[in-house]
Amino acid sequence: MPTHATGPRIAVVGGGIGGLAAAAFLHRAGLRATVYEQAPALGEVGAGLVVAPNAVRLLRRLGAMEQLLRRAVPLDWGWEFRRWADGSVLSVEKLSGVCQRLYGERTYVVHRADLLDTVKSAVPGDWIRLGARCTSVDESPHGVRLRFADGSRAEADVVIGADGVHSVVRGTVAESVPPEYSGICAFRTIVPADASPDFALRPAQTLWLGPGRHFVHYPINGGQAVNVVAFAPAGDYTDESWSATATIEEFHAEFAGWDPRVTDLIAAGGVPGRWALLDRAPLRHWSRGRATLLGDAAHPMFPFFAQGAAQAVEDAAVLARCLAASADDPEKALKRYEAVRVERTTRLQQISHDRRDVNHLPDGPEQQARDTALAGSDPLVGNGWIYGYDAEEVPVS
Repeated sequence: MPTHATGPRIAVVGGGIGGLAAAAFLHRAGLRATVYEQAPALGEVGAGLVVAPNAVRLLRRLGAMEQLLRRAVPLDWGWEFRRWADGSVLSVEKLSGVCQRLYGERTYVVHRADLLDTVKSAVPGDWIRLGARCTSVDESPHGVRLRFADGSRAEADVVIGADGVHSVVRGTVAESVPPEYSGICAFRTIVPADASPDFALRPAQTLWLGPGRHFVHYPINGGQAVNVVAFAPAGDYTDESWSATATIEEFHAEFAGWDPRVTDLIAAGGVPGRWALLDRAPLRHWSRGRATLLGDAAHPMFPFFAQGAAQAVEDAAVLARCLAASADDPEKALKRYEAVRVERTTRLQQISHDRRDVNHLPDGPEQQARDTALAGSDPLVGNGWIYGYDAEEVPVS
């Protein structure tokens, strides 16, 4: 850790969106950190994600909006639910103008790599150490000791585990609970704009609902591509790797018989990624001593409310404020951080979990009742507790 740092020596394990957001908010709070990332270069695998107002307002305060807007697509329409067989619209929500009026910000869709670059723009370059794969975290007489795969070590007063669902840091601060098989897998692909039908290029987040499956698409890369992510029964597939792939034929077979606009999008994409969704119960505690967790390391959630990245950014903002308020007592700061965040993230984990069953109802009376409820719903207002939340207004001392 830098010897010239002021305040506690802070180590962030993981240089993804959550880890860099932690560093960005610590920098803004006047603290210093070192980010240890195992990859030789910063980058995000995967595809697109939604950046809702609760995350956008925090990115704006980091001074990162100019970077975000270079590639993000502002949504005019969201929650455009369509029926799997014929594409009939079950419900749709206007976002343009309404989001700003209700929550002060728009909703955007963006490639994960572009959001990573947005957050990175608020982090000093010399704070980031690449090729540093953390293998263990232990208490030491001087605070916390980190060991790395190349044999090197580092000492810190605070360790933040932002190292994802397979977190090394989590093993030192929380109970070991193996994930459960969810029975669902996700396919993802990106379709170039020139191969996409016009309806998929609209600034809309569209969700097709069908028996046992659902299919989502929206434009990314400044409108130069369409992000596709779809969920289907996993069978015996249990690989939870972002780098795993399927074939276009396997992806297509899962949605055979669906509206041709769905199957045409699948055919127009490249080799799809495929990963299993493993189910993890919420942690009761994610801080111990001078170590804590953030983002997916603390509260991995199904993507059905599109809040995974947003919650990592919220975590980062709250954690920085807690450490700034109790810089001379890191353990107190981490306990307060956990207390502020655990109820909200646990609730989001639960509703994201429950949405799976709602989206995948077989055709019949329950599906018809769901579709009727969708037609009369107002999710932008109904989810105000998500989008209206301001992580920098929560008391931390």
